[in-house]
Amino acid sequence: MQKLILAVFLFAATILNAQPVKIHGQLHVDKTQLKDVHGNTVVLRGMSLSWPNLDKDFKFYNDGAVKWLCQDWYITVIRDAMNVDTKNGYLAQPEKSKAKVEEVIDAAIKEGIYVIIDWHCSHIRLNEAKGFFAEIAKKYGKYPNIIYEIFNEPEHDSWADVKAYSTEIISTIRAIDKNNIILVGSPRWDQSLNLPADDPITGYKNLMYTLHYYAGGHKQKLRDVANYALDKGLPLFISESGGMNADGKGDIDIEEWHKWIDWSEEHKISWVTWALADKNETCSVLKPQAASEGGWGMADLKESGILVREFLRKLNSAKNRSR
Repeated sequence: MQKLILAVFLFAATILNAQPVKIHGQLHVDKTQLKDVHGNTVVLRGMSLSWPNLDKDFKFYNDGAVKWLCQDWYITVIRDAMNVDTKNGYLAQPEKSKAKVEEVIDAAIKEGIYVIIDWHCSHIRLNEAKGFFAEIAKKYGKYPNIIYEIFNEPEHDSWADVKAYSTEIISTIRAIDKNNIILVGSPRWDQSLNLPADDPITGYKNLMYTLHYYAGGHKQKLRDVANYALDKGLPLFISESGGMNADGKGDIDIEEWHKWIDWSEEHKISWVTWALADKNETCSVLKPQAASEGGWGMADLKESGILVREFLRKLNSAKNRSR
């Protein structure tokens, strides 16, 4: 009977294919693992949109691009980057920025994938973040698709300051949304994970801590820090990563990128790659001729796009997405 049930479950998962939210439902954190409504460990893998510095950078914030990533790249999560404090960001044009971010949220819900709502800011802006996340939680908190990333990359703030900020934002979200996953940043571009590992936020459930790496410069030393955090019981989520240098430029270190992917899979850590864009940088996965609403062929992809699409299609096969 158990074998029959499993066979039916896997068959249903295959039919659902690009609908991981229908398979996994409401996510929760159990020790260091992300788990689904059935108690199974879940590894989400996907792409991040690139924070829009200019209005034209919203090019891929649309239903068609999200749908194509689901159908052809097999993503199970998309990171929806809200640029905060550049001249064309949320602070300068809040309604337009929210409208584009919400277009991606709506598309993710329609396609049945998870969506990370990324407060893409490197400095503490407490009041603005509280207002934004309260609004998002009221509108979307009822959907199990939602993951909140409350601080993209703290640069030079201390863990004490980041912890205090994060606790305020978590409290704001939890007053509205009791369950959906919240991702917390740490100092020095989400790499000082030893600090929250030694002094984690308490009193709230379903928190994870973000790790960002770029394989061109971040190697075993950063994995050692991450291993320390895991050993201390800190749940990790790689919400931004790439195979090049941290500035998004330079050559791709394929060998080291494979090491990171293998490490993530070994520890069952979800990961997202930067970035769905056509900018003049190594990390942007698309060439300028790529259509805004998907349908990209191999000729539309840069080297990073070819590689990450290969990773995703291999690891997010229908079989793997059912686990």
